[in-house]
Amino acid sequence: MFKAKYAIEMGGRYTCIYVKGEGLALKEPTLIAAEPTPEGYKVIAMGNSAKKLVGKTKENVEIFTPVPSADHSNFEYSTILLKYFLKKVEYRPHEDRAIFIIPCGLSVHEKENILKVCEASDIGQVELVPSVLCSCIGAGRAVDTSKVNMVVDIGGTSTEVAVINMSNILKGATLGVGGRSIDASIVNYLAYSQNLIIGLPTAEILKNEVASLYDNDTLNMEVTGVDATTKTPKTVVIFSDDLKEAIEPFFSEVVRAIDTTINTLPPEIVADIINNKILVVGGCAKMQGLEHYLNKHLNYPVEICEDADNATILGAGKLLSDQQLCQSVLKNL
Repeated sequence: MFKAKYAIEMGGRYTCIYVKGEGLALKEPTLIAAEPTPEGYKVIAMGNSAKKLVGKTKENVEIFTPVPSADHSNFEYSTILLKYFLKKVEYRPHEDRAIFIIPCGLSVHEKENILKVCEASDIGQVELVPSVLCSCIGAGRAVDTSKVNMVVDIGGTSTEVAVINMSNILKGATLGVGGRSIDASIVNYLAYSQNLIIGLPTAEILKNEVASLYDNDTLNMEVTGVDATTKTPKTVVIFSDDLKEAIEPFFSEVVRAIDTTINTLPPEIVADIINNKILVVGGCAKMQGLEHYLNKHLNYPVEICEDADNATILGAGKLLSDQQLCQSVLKNL
């Protein structure tokens, strides 16, 4: 019987590690800062330390996520970062077992890449578990019954739409849009509409504090950037309405993916989804007006998870403690 002590979620924006008996032990940005040397790039900061350097370093310092997509193809830096995080939670190399959370629908090759990263990081034994199953469990829903759940996980680099029952994923789709895409869109939109150049950290703050899918929302924030023409400092008050045009296309794409998925399902499954409501999790589930927007553009009821940010890793943590549920999930993978 597989018994793990650690659950690891290494996403494009954050890495979370849950330790059995302790809870959520680590949540840090999935970031590396590296500078070129004659021998190659040298890592100078990781995680929280790397995020503090964004926009504040020499031009030749690169700050990046080694997990821009789900397959962990940047093997070297994924391994360096994962080892760094595991050491911080006192993981015992080659001994401790782990659950590693992955997007649904990965190919065999993509899963092999992740397993190679885990092996190189000295994880004793690992099982790959789809994030949508963990999200459902973390939100307090049963995944090992005949009751059908639909989960929409809007994460940092991608969005997953999945239909679940009996610990199985009946239907799943992954979109290459997430929080980072929205940040970049805000940067580009303000450069075009306001002639204002800002960095991605400022765009992320605007997304979290001001961006809204409500019509005529009055949220606003004073932002200082650089005038695109004069290259001098420029301060502008940004309103929610200024950002809606930049963010709405992403959520429109999510609506299309939900509709497309549901339209392929039998009526009995659709009835379950309506009764249970579509569960929305992930960092971008906190977007102002999202529940209103989805209910307006879908013919199905929606529920935003109360702890949308952490539902996935908390669900994986429950698997560590519940052997019966863990075995039910693992046998169907």
